[in-house]
Amino acid sequence: MALQWMILTYVVAAEAAIAFLLTLPSPKALKSTIVSLISLTLQPAMFIVPFSAFQLLDIYWKNEHRLMCSGETCTASERDRYEKSIYKAQRNVILCCSACLLYWCIYRVCKYHKEIQSMEQVEKRYKEE
Repeated sequence: MALQWMILTYVVAAEAAIAFLLTLPSPKALKSTIVSLISLTLQPAMFIVPFSAFQLLDIYWKNEHRLMCSGETCTASERDRYEKSIYKAQRNVILCCSACLLYWCIYRVCKYHKEIQSMEQVEKRYKEE
């Protein structure tokens, strides 16, 4: 299970780097090259959305079936283990949501950039006429 979370962490880090790269100001030629390259990888990278959704369902299922550790019957170590598992689950939920959100942001930035390019081409044609 830890391998899945490590993969998701690396994907989120890569998405954050790509989002940062897309939003940096750069010359038009370089920006269009970067956007076209990233647009090619968007469809194969779509796997992250169902993967994150599956992980969220797994977290939900484990949360619903987790043994509660409250009251006088729990030892201090059991209570610490329970709290640690709750914190890990919260962290993993944030990781899954950020993976989906970053993918969506990258997709929208690429789409906006392509729309701007097409509008500039239309404007250029109108000016030529």
